[in-house]
Amino acid sequence: MSFSSQFPAPWLKCKEIFSIISILKYNKPLSIPAIRRNIVFMDQSLAQSSGKKHIRIDVSSDTVCPWCFVGKQNLNKAMDSTKDLYNFEVRWHPFLLEPNAPKEGIKVMDFYENKFGAEPWKQMRSRMSKVFQDLGFEYNTSGLTGSTLDSHRLIEFAGHQGVNKQNALVQELLLNYFCQGKYIGNRQVLLEAANKVGVEGARELLDDPNKCLEEVNEGLNKYSAAISGVPNFLINGKYRLNGGQPPQVFLRAFQAAAKENTL
Repeated sequence: MSFSSQFPAPWLKCKEIFSIISILKYNKPLSIPAIRRNIVFMDQSLAQSSGKKHIRIDVSSDTVCPWCFVGKQNLNKAMDSTKDLYNFEVRWHPFLLEPNAPKEGIKVMDFYENKFGAEPWKQMRSRMSKVFQDLGFEYNTSGLTGSTLDSHRLIEFAGHQGVNKQNALVQELLLNYFCQGKYIGNRQVLLEAANKVGVEGARELLDDPNKCLEEVNEGLNKYSAAISGVPNFLINGKYRLNGGQPPQVFLRAFQAAAKENTL
């Protein structure tokens, strides 16, 4: 079931924003049913009497996708506001927007100006800067972009050490790339991010280009082959959200998934 198809909205996926410049203009308001302001507390008695409901979220994303950053921050807000109701298990899966991007990296500004043209890229950058600002972040395009394969290998590796550690690593990598202008194809940047969130064995992983490569390919085939863009969120294996959805849409998906588990 796709919540995004039920509630059509102009929230974008990275594959779309990097190929359709015209949809940067948000002409329609988000169309979703009204949500009570006290949504966090509406099922409190149920949570206390029967225990928290389990919500598994499988996220397909790329670490250089700005809408993946947006989607993650909004997912964080939705989870933080309902942590007394649900136990969340978030697992991250790879998606390669630019599978042939150079490992050595190329300036973000040069890459997208060459790809789209100076003026379209200027419009895209302006729009994303506003979106990031609304979330409390600064959109930084001063660094390099390029291959994200090593970052996905590291994310897969972190997942073996627990979903919380994997989730923390994804957040750190996204902040590195989008807000600090760091190139996450750089070995030292990856090591520093891994060390900061407590991922053990990252150096050995990055020294072996084949380590966790099979897991990345499995993730691409299992979770990303059938989708057209990222971010893509699959909730409890049934409810699918596409793009940088606002927290309210995540909340409705959580409610639907939890309600179904009680039937």
